[in-house]
Amino acid sequence: MAGFVSRGFSGRPRVDRDVAARLPPGQYLETGFPVLTAGPTPQVPHEQWQLSIDGEVAAPQEWTWDEFGRLAFETVPCDIHCVTKWSKLGTSFRGVSLDLLLAQAGPRGGYAMVHSYGGYSTNLTLDDLTGGKAWVVTEHESALLPTEHGGPARLLVPHLYFWKSAKWIRSVQIMGREEPGFWEQNGYHLRGDPWKEQRYWSD
Repeated sequence: MAGFVSRGFSGRPRVDRDVAARLPPGQYLETGFPVLTAGPTPQVPHEQWQLSIDGEVAAPQEWTWDEFGRLAFETVPCDIHCVTKWSKLGTSFRGVSLDLLLAQAGPRGGYAMVHSYGGYSTNLTLDDLTGGKAWVVTEHESALLPTEHGGPARLLVPHLYFWKSAKWIRSVQIMGREEPGFWEQNGYHLRGDPWKEQRYWSD
């Protein structure tokens, strides 16, 4: 029997049926929270952080850290799915709904470019940012969001692959047409639906 390896004793651990149903195709269960970055981590002190919504809007908006903290926060329980194939289930964030933020700005276009401190950007449709599907979050599991995970604040769009949940968010630019952001120009899918495995241009 030497050299015999059963499939049951190799690969990633099996998960129960309920958990498996929450994992999109090609994903595996991750109990930690991996840190993935493509460059230096921006160091943005809370007192210097600002968020703006501009572009094709009726009234451009801007918030400091203190002003943002006075908005209506909500807890967001969710599963998150990374394009590198890990999924973290049953986690939670706390932040402000994009519905509230965009209502104050009055968007006049159907698309957005989200810009980050550090120079990165990602594109989304307004449909993916509204209807209770997206938040700007400053806390993860009852603690301030760590810098390596996007603190002081990141976008949270849990129904899309996690690169769309831009770390270190600084602005949301509303646009009249769709344009690829930094990640999309470098090969990632324009939308990024994990249930359709929309990882790359060819998917």
